[in-house]
Formats: sequence, structure tokens, C-alpha cells
Amino acid sequence: MPDLPTTTFGPDAREVTRIGLGGEGVLRTRKQKTEAREVIQEAIAQGITYFDTAPAYQESQSYLGSVWKEQPKVRETVFQTSKSPGRTYDQAMADLRQSLETLNSDHLDLWQIHDLRTWEEVKQLEGPNGALKAFTEARDKGLVRHIGVTGHHDPEVLGHAVTDWPLDSVLLPVNPAEMILGGFLDGVVLEAREKNMTVIGMKCLGGGRYVQPENGIGAEMLLRYALNCPVDLIIVGCSTPDQVREMVSAGLESGAALSSHRIEEAFRPYAARLAYYRGQVQPWP
Repeated sequence: MPDLPTTTFGPDAREVTRIGLGGEGVLRTRKQKTEAREVIQEAIAQGITYFDTAPAYQESQSYLGSVWKEQPKVRETVFQTSKSPGRTYDQAMADLRQSLETLNSDHLDLWQIHDLRTWEEVKQLEGPNGALKAFTEARDKGLVRHIGVTGHHDPEVLGHAVTDWPLDSVLLPVNPAEMILGGFLDGVVLEAREKNMTVIGMKCLGGGRYVQPENGIGAEMLLRYALNCPVDLIIVGCSTPDQVREMVSAGLESGAALSSHRIEEAFRPYAARLAYYRGQVQPWP
């Protein structure tokens, strides 16, 4: 088993690997249980301890839950996250109950407010019947150990949540385009650091859009780039066991020399277009 780099998560300093298996890739499918389980089992074999999912990711929770049902001892050692897109108390609590049942777990290690985009959502979440109350209550009751927020649409909106809400973590986009555009990595991350929050990176490969063979920029290089950004860990969706091994290789080589400037220059002319997940998206080139 590779000796993957680790970091600590949250106020209890739980140790987790700096690379985690994302809920995308083959996990975000239907009726591909065999293929999804192969990817999950490879992640376990490679020593990955951080597993991401969400109700919105099709059968992702079911795939993971089937593994944890068969391997409860492994479930005790991993850091299982999920999310809720619910903006009201009742919606979020219903999502949590369903996630725990589907994941065959009595708790989540991290539960996240999913895909925060607008000020209207902020107002709803903070309201008397808002989902923020469900998140803090679930943590107080021990149903979840940590709570966080995810966002890739608007740095100012996400920054408000990081600054004003009692959260343990934030999940945001980390890639060369973001380093060029600013907002998340030079704004939200700094706000999170002031509150000693864990910062998790996503969109590291842009769904495969960022790989540029003609410029010598492959997936492993992009993952190493992300790990060298000001984040604690990254999550990556994988479709095959080979991709899991490639992700692990990037984690093992994350400390090696890397020409970040060359990578960023290759992205600079198209940075705004490559940040396709943001609001006010320009047409793809």
C-alpha cells in the first residue's frame, strides 16, 4: 500500500489522505455497480481514506454503501462525506436520513451544504426554517462530525458562508484557470484560513477538459499542480482503477518540482472560458 501524504481535518485533527475519491466519474452513474465497486475497492487498496459523494450523484451513495455494508471495519477507518442541496430545514434533514441509510452508516464524517450559488439561497439557508439550522443541529447531535459548504459559482457568495457560518470546511475549485482568474484561491481560501477551516479542492481536471497533450500537460501534472495550491486536500472522480492509480501517483509525487508558471501560461488565454462552472459563463471556444 502506498504511503500517501496526509493532512488533518477539522478541530479534532482527524488524519485523512490529501487525495480523495470524488463522487464523479463512474460513481456518478446508474446501473454500473460492478465498475463503480472496482474503483472504490482500488481506492481502498491504494490507501485512500477520503470518500466524497452526494445525493445528486445518481447511484454514487448506493455504490459506496454496498461496499461499507460488506466491509464495516473499513468504514470505521475511512472519512465518508456527503452533501445536501436542501435549502430548508426539512429538506436537509430528509437528505441526511436518506444518506445515512444508503451509505449504511450511523454518521457522516462530513456533511456539506451543496453547490451554494446565489444570495437568495444564502437568505433562505439563514432563515428561521433554513437548512443551516439542520446542519448545526446534526453536528451537535453527533449525526455528523463536521459540516461544510461547497461552491464553484460565485466567490463572493461562498466567501460569505465561510466568514459568517459556523463551518469546519469549504470545497471549492482548484486549477490553473482559478489561479489566473482569482476570487476563490486568493479570496475564499484566505477567509477560510482565518477561521482554521479545512480547504478541499475540486474541478482539478475540469472533467477532462484541462488535459493538453499538445502542451505536455497531462492529468497527473494537473493533480500535482492542484496539490501545490493552498488547499489541504483534493478530490478526483475516477472511472477506472487505472485512473485511481494515476491519482495516487500524483499524490506521491506532489512534492516534486513542478513548473506552475508554464502550466498557468498555457491556460491564460482561455481561463475565463475554462472556468465553465462559474456564473456568467462565456461560450466554449
